[in-house]
Amino acid sequence: MNNKTQSKREEGSLDNPAVAVDGVVLAGGEARRMGGEDKGLVTLAGKTMIEHVIDRFAPQVAGLRINANRNQARYQALGFPVVSDRQLGEFPGPLAGMAAGLAASEAEWVAFVPCDAPLLPLDLVARLQQALEQEQGEIAVAHDGEYWQPVFVLMRRSLLPSLEAFLAGDGRKIMHWFQQQKLVRVLFADQVGAFENINTPEHCQRIEQQLVEA
Repeated sequence: MNNKTQSKREEGSLDNPAVAVDGVVLAGGEARRMGGEDKGLVTLAGKTMIEHVIDRFAPQVAGLRINANRNQARYQALGFPVVSDRQLGEFPGPLAGMAAGLAASEAEWVAFVPCDAPLLPLDLVARLQQALEQEQGEIAVAHDGEYWQPVFVLMRRSLLPSLEAFLAGDGRKIMHWFQQQKLVRVLFADQVGAFENINTPEHCQRIEQQLVEA
């Protein structure tokens, strides 16, 4: 991790209003449309994809972890703790990564983002947290004005038993479990492009060009 990223993280930890929030980057997926390549470690404009995500996400949270089910040593080399899915199969989906992140955290609230969204909103956590406070919710999920973005989420850590029970019953659909809780929709219609996630090598090239030109 470069000094600039570490400096941003420290500033975010001290000055960001969301200091009570831990962050988890979800990098535990199978990435079938990328030919099985570990998307978080794909190089994009001179850095791995997850480094782009961390640069934008780490300043928004008090502490950060990475959820990964392979290449753990490479992820640990970025300077953040790595947690793996817990006895639920090799690639059981994002909810398993969220359960692992909740179990590893000691914060009251935990925010999650995917490793393949290098343009994610810089004010993501603050807006999710504000919505939860206003509506007394348990889970806040980003919505781009047209679609839910369910892996951009802030949730209460005390929901872990409910999530574990859902997974133990072979539940996998994210929105199905979310809708069983006190769910808050948070509109990001002003930043639709921020939620682009990279699924193919062709898409990777297009996003890389955007990052180079930014």
